[in-house]
Amino acid sequence: MNVNRKITALALLSVVAFAAVIGGFLLTTQAADTTATADANTANTATITVDSNRSDVLGWNFGGMGFGRHGFGGFGGFGPVEVSSEFEQNVTNIAKSDTDVQNLLAEGYNITSVRPVIKSVVDADGYVTTKATSAIVMLQKDTSGRASVFVNLEEGKVTRIVILTRTVIEKP
Repeated sequence: MNVNRKITALALLSVVAFAAVIGGFLLTTQAADTTATADANTANTATITVDSNRSDVLGWNFGGMGFGRHGFGGFGGFGPVEVSSEFEQNVTNIAKSDTDVQNLLAEGYNITSVRPVIKSVVDADGYVTTKATSAIVMLQKDTSGRASVFVNLEEGKVTRIVILTRTVIEKP
C-alpha cells in the first residue's frame, strides 16, 4: 500500500512539473513574438526578428539573464547591444505621447528601461542588415505593478501595453 502511494505521488509530481515547463514555454513564446518568415519577393531572403524580451518575460526575470538599461545580454546571438541616449529619448517620446501611457505615468509608474527589438535581414549573398524596428519600454510602479509598452518605430506609435500587477497580503 505504501509503494502505491509513492508511485501515485511521483506520478502527480511529474504531471505538475511537466505542466509547469509547458506553461513556461507557452508564456515565453507568447511574450516573445519571435517570428521567422520568408520574403515574398525573394525566395533567397529570410527575415528573422529577435525580441530582446525573450529571457525576461515582460519584465519578470526568469533565469538570471537580465537586461540592462542600455542593452541586453544572453540570448539572440547579438551579444550586448548598447542603446544610444538618442534612441532611448526617441522611443520614450513616442511612448509618452500615448494617452494610456500618460495615464500609467500619472498613476505612479516610472520608466525603468528601453529595450530594442532588433530585426536582421540576410540577403541572397549572405549580407546581414540589422535595424531596431521597434522597442519595449518597461514601466514599474513600486513593487506592485509592471508594464511593457510596445512601440513601433516605423509607425511612431504604441501598439500594445501589457500590465502585470502583484498583490501580496502579509499575515502575522
